[in-house]
Order: sequence, then structure tokens, then C-alpha cells
Amino acid sequence: MADDRLARLVDTDRGVIDRTIFTAQDLFEQEQETLFTRAWLLIGHEGMVPEPGDYVASRMGTEPVILTRDRDGKLHAFLNSCRHRGMKVCLFDQGNTRVFTCPYHAWSYGTDGKLVGVPMREKLYPDMDLDRWGLIEVAQLAVYKGTVWATWDADAPPFLDFLGGAKLHLDLALDARDGREGGSEALLGIHKWVVPCNWKLPAENFCGDTYHNPSHASVDMIGIGPSAASGQKGRRDGELDGAQHLWVSFPGGHGIHSAMVASNDYTALYADDPEISDYFRHCHEERVRRKGEDARLRPFVGTIFPNASFHGGQPRALCMWHPVDAGHTEVWRFFLVDADAPERVKAMLRKFYMRYSGPAGMTEQDDMENWNYATAGARGPIASRHPFNYQQSIGRHTPDGGGRLATQITEENARNFYRHWRLFLEGRPWDELIAQAPRQAAE
Repeated sequence: MADDRLARLVDTDRGVIDRTIFTAQDLFEQEQETLFTRAWLLIGHEGMVPEPGDYVASRMGTEPVILTRDRDGKLHAFLNSCRHRGMKVCLFDQGNTRVFTCPYHAWSYGTDGKLVGVPMREKLYPDMDLDRWGLIEVAQLAVYKGTVWATWDADAPPFLDFLGGAKLHLDLALDARDGREGGSEALLGIHKWVVPCNWKLPAENFCGDTYHNPSHASVDMIGIGPSAASGQKGRRDGELDGAQHLWVSFPGGHGIHSAMVASNDYTALYADDPEISDYFRHCHEERVRRKGEDARLRPFVGTIFPNASFHGGQPRALCMWHPVDAGHTEVWRFFLVDADAPERVKAMLRKFYMRYSGPAGMTEQDDMENWNYATAGARGPIASRHPFNYQQSIGRHTPDGGGRLATQITEENARNFYRHWRLFLEGRPWDELIAQAPRQAAE
């Protein structure tokens, strides 16, 4: 795709984005070719496949993949497509198997991806080299604190290099509540639903769009947070009240919104149940003991470019915005809890997550309505002549830890997201894709 067209569509120096990038199917196809075949993509959690032979169906862009653990316990991710005629070799969301057998012509593959069975092979394919016709495997696979990421690009940098400085903030979601490294597990299964919006809108939203809080005014008037039964209003328990909020955009396109609380004093949470409240008080005290002043940094939300997002506090969740076409996104979300948390804590959080998130969640319904109408509002012949304004707090940020820090509500994270979207579509080399963008003249 010509660079000049992309430059007209995405002008982050001026903070202007053409609505076409949310509606044009040719751009959508270009994304699949130049972005989703190269970037590191979240495909699941290793806790979903704990035993040899376990598998879970996932996606990378528009393509179905299988995350599985072979007989020796090694993780693999394969394109869910038979090498004979392309039929899915796995039609189930999850399970355990010794082989994946294509239902079309019964070619069979081991959990290590090798072709192990072809009906009438000696007669029909006497010279077939089975080693050449195994399932197509991702080029690189990385497990990070339980999360599983993959890329089709053998030349992509290691996952942690791709993640860069955003690691500090993703860790706030993945680490145990008491400050231990890792320790989280996926709670229950995966929420899945289709939304009539372009996938970039929710990914952008989770970069740190706090400006949209008026959308949730009706939810904030009632109580759906963890302590709702005690009469506390709002979506959460106010653990970030009075904090200094931070927006940081990183090389690679990642954007996060975290917060620095004023002190390490404990904010009373989960007041409905003293036993549960005591558990979280203990976690807080242990976290402060382990991290000291660093414990003041608290998670909120973030997006790991291109389509993985997280809630770091409560609800504590990982999201995948799977592109379907230019106007539809399949949303996947799974929730995190400490693996060793008491069962009563897990049960309480499960109920809270259901109230908050998903197609039946009161907060997420607000967000989905916004994304749906924003996509529809980019389609019309008159609307499409007028770009979206991304000029909020432009130039009001400073270099910080390999990223760009703002301390007021900003769209810099979104500008950074679309800057890197453009670089991927232009086919730039990796050293440019994970490099910091030039400073804007306003800085």
C-alpha cells in the first residue's frame, strides 16, 4: 500500500485520523497481511492446557489456531487447518486428545503437529514424506507469567523485547496480589461474543481513554463493585481515589494507564465480607513489604499492541480483540485470580466479574454501544469526508523509561497506537517498529 495514502489517513503529528481506517475492507485485509502475520499476539493462558494432550482453540488475526500441549508436555500453536484441503482438524473449543483427525478425509496429526495418519497412504501416496506435511506451526511461542503469545514472523524480536517498558505495567496484572512474581491463573473459561465494531476501537479504548467516563455515569450511580452489597456506589471500590494517574505510550505501539497512589496505606476493600477483606489486607501488607515504595504503583488498563488488553485491578482480566472483518470484532476475555486465593475469594470475584464485564456486564454494555456507533458513524459518505480529532493534550508529555509519560488525560497513547499501525501497514523493518517515535514539535 502506498505510503502517501497511509500518511493521509493517519497524521499523528497533527492528531488527525481518517475514519476510513475503521471501515475500509481493503485496509482490513492489509492489516491481516502486514500486521497480524508479524506482531506478537496473545493466544491464551498455559493454565488452559495443563496436561499432555490438552488443547484450546484460539485465533491469530482471522486465522484459527490450536494451542496444545504434546505428550512430552511441550506447548505448541498450530494453524487449525488440514494440509490436505484446509478443513479444521479441531472443531471443539477445548479438550484432550492423542491426535487431531480431520473430519473431511481423516488425515491425522499428533499433538506435536506431525502427520501420523493418512488413509490408504501406501496405495495412494507411496512416496509421501510425512515430515513435510505436518500442521503449520507458529514461528515463535513465548510463555510469560502464564500468558501465551505467538508470532508467525521468525524475524520478530523476542517477546520481552517487543513488550519493552510496558512489561512493568503488564506485570501489575499478572503478578500475585501480594507482590510475588506471577502466580495468577485463568478463572473459568473464556467469554466470547461478536460486536459490530472495528477491532481497533476497543484496543484504543484500553490504551487509556479515561475521557469516556461520562459513558458510565448510569452505572456509577448504582453499586456493582465488589462491595456493592454494603451500599457502596460505583463500578469499583475506590482504591485509586486521590491517586496521580499516569498515561504512558511505548515503542511498539503499546499504551497503558496506571496510577501512583499517595501512600502505601491500605484502602478498605470488599467490605461486604470481613474474611475476604482480611485476605486482601494481608495481600496489601505483603506487597508493601516486598516492594516498598514501588508498591504505590497500581494497575488500571493497558493495550499490548495490537489487540491484547488488560484490566490490572478489578476486574482483573485479559482481553483479545479478534478481527472478523472491517465492521465486526470477536471479543474474548478471560479473568485472572491468584491461583492460591481462597475459594470464597474466587467465588466473590467471579460474581463481580460477571456483573461488570461481558455482553451482560453493566459497564461493558456502555463501551460496546460506543464502539458500535463509532464504527457506524464512520461509514456514511458525508461522515467519511471528515476525520476524527485525536488532538487531546498533544505535546503534553515527557520521555520516561523508554516511553512517553503524561499526567493528564491524553490521546497520546491512541496517537502512538495508530502511528505504529501505520508503520506496520507500510511494512517497516522491526528496528523501526519497536523504536520510539520522533518527538512532536510541540514538546
